[in-house]
Amino acid sequence: MNKIYYLSSCDTCRKIIKALPENHNLAFHDIKQNPITIEELEEMHRLAGSYEALFSKKAQLYKSMDLKNKSLTEADYKKYILEHYTFISRPVFIINDKIYIGNSQQNIHQVHLALANV
Repeated sequence: MNKIYYLSSCDTCRKIIKALPENHNLAFHDIKQNPITIEELEEMHRLAGSYEALFSKKAQLYKSMDLKNKSLTEADYKKYILEHYTFISRPVFIINDKIYIGNSQQNIHQVHLALANV
């Protein structure tokens, strides 16, 4: 099943969702209302290749916890993502067993191309 993990209170996520093609057929998963499970995170990890690729270094908590000055391991990234939704880069799309992480213009363009081929 094709899915988007997003935060409904995030303006960027809302803007990206609004711009999706109408027949996208995505399952929506609000990570604040429905926290990511370990199984879902492990599927993302399998597709992304690392937990660090899924981790948001832009998060306010990242700065306030001074994590940038710590040497984080893959286990740390996994732990923080599971502890608090803000640590996952968003949105995360899984389309046809391929993962698209974050809101860069190029990434969203790739999402639109992938959805056109669904």
